[in-house]
Amino acid sequence: MSFAFSEGNPPEDTSKLHRPPFDTDRLDQLMEEAKLDALLVTSKHSIQYLLGGYRFFFYDYMDAHGLSRYLPFFVYVKGRPLDSGYVGAPMERYEKQLGSFWVSNLSLKTFKSPDYAGAAAEMLKGIGGGKGRVGIEVGFMPIDAYTVLKDTLPDADLVDATFTLEMLRALKSAEELTMLREASEKVVDSMLAVIQAHGPGTSKRALFEALRQEETKRGLKFEYALTNIGTAFNRAPYDKIWEDGETLALDSGGNYKGYIGDLCRMAYTKEPDQELIDLLGQVEDVQQTARGKLKAGVRGGDIFEWANEALSRSSAREKMFFSAHGMGIVSHEAPWLMSTAVPTYPAYHADKPLETGMVVSIETELHHTTRGFIKLEDTVAITKSGFEAYGDHGRGWNIAGR
Repeated sequence: MSFAFSEGNPPEDTSKLHRPPFDTDRLDQLMEEAKLDALLVTSKHSIQYLLGGYRFFFYDYMDAHGLSRYLPFFVYVKGRPLDSGYVGAPMERYEKQLGSFWVSNLSLKTFKSPDYAGAAAEMLKGIGGGKGRVGIEVGFMPIDAYTVLKDTLPDADLVDATFTLEMLRALKSAEELTMLREASEKVVDSMLAVIQAHGPGTSKRALFEALRQEETKRGLKFEYALTNIGTAFNRAPYDKIWEDGETLALDSGGNYKGYIGDLCRMAYTKEPDQELIDLLGQVEDVQQTARGKLKAGVRGGDIFEWANEALSRSSAREKMFFSAHGMGIVSHEAPWLMSTAVPTYPAYHADKPLETGMVVSIETELHHTTRGFIKLEDTVAITKSGFEAYGDHGRGWNIAGR
């Protein structure tokens, strides 16, 4: 594999320069609240957001390279967004030639994580941000890079800025909401296509692969699928066969232009009997009650009070589980609504008002010992006057082969 750079490249497109694609005033305010003077950002998802959707194609899936790894840096000083910079790999010159970067400071020279860190530290010092409290993403900072930062920035106090960056992404723009809507719709369309084309005799592995193909065909990057057949509550893909008279739950995440659609829909091998109709109806009642009064200004924890109201009238409530979490570039991003989620985190937004542009995944599952795993998961965006549900079709019993 060669990394030579050819002559005769296309002219550089400078149309994106000096146009921050995010709310810099909001970031500065969040940094002020956290007493941060500068940021050295290293996670792919945060860099994607700060660079307006950019993700270098060569390292889209992998980070390892030789004996080190890809470790890009986004460099930001509070109150000075036009001085922002980016440290990347030499092959990202191709993207520079295409005008993919809005920042004015670029360093595209290295392949090793300590060298990325060294270049980022020097860039930060060069724009006057090498002192004070410098925020990093602790969970996305390898120790060799951290050591370089400590040595190169002796006047800086390196502190965790993960919370600040996550809060920045909590309010979605109109463009982000459009991508989340399309991601959700494409995921549900993919599920319905799989159900239409398969039936009894199909293995979980085959259903998993079919869903991957359907999502890929629709322009999604397939991330995961949690599948359940009947009373087999193991959600991994394995050789379990979908037998006649068994339920099927497809719970999948598909990534569209960096944003995740995460929903669950149900299927049955034939026309459902009244018990199945009633059980899914109880799950649906919890879903609709939990989301029915959502709008900007309601308390985040109200979602659970409303869900509990519906659960209290359900005959299957002892076997039902309800949860709600934020969605966006990553799953379980802000708003954080429950402390018992997986993964766990403080319920920071439980007692705070939801805001326009927040996106919430709402899910209710029923672990029925004889009829199987029954679940619905929805994605809703908070608006000033209510909410919008994305990918809201296919909510009933979808029949195999139809």
